[in-house]
Amino acid sequence: MSRKNYLCIMRSQPQKNTQKQAPSPAQMEEMMAKFNQWKETFKDNIIDMGGKLGEGKVVTTEQISDGPFVEAKEIAGGFMIVAAENIEEATEVARQSPGVFPGSSVEVREIISS
Repeated sequence: MSRKNYLCIMRSQPQKNTQKQAPSPAQMEEMMAKFNQWKETFKDNIIDMGGKLGEGKVVTTEQISDGPFVEAKEIAGGFMIVAAENIEEATEVARQSPGVFPGSSVEVREIISS
């Protein structure tokens, strides 16, 4: 069975009425240790570590209304690309990412190349 590539879109909800506090050096060290362990565990799956998404623009032929849509900046915070036998394996790689924390999620989609 050949492996497929999956785009993992990192989502987070904006925090309301909470003060963000920068992690302490000890917390940063612990987070980096978890990240490095995850990276080593899934080194054969990770194609592109991706990154954090910045400001963007929407290209459309339609008029965008201020409807029930959530602004992309509120939900798409980053991405990565992983290779896996199936979506379950890709989902497990994303699920174990230390970048997934309470209030966040990852959408995993197969990349279909023509």
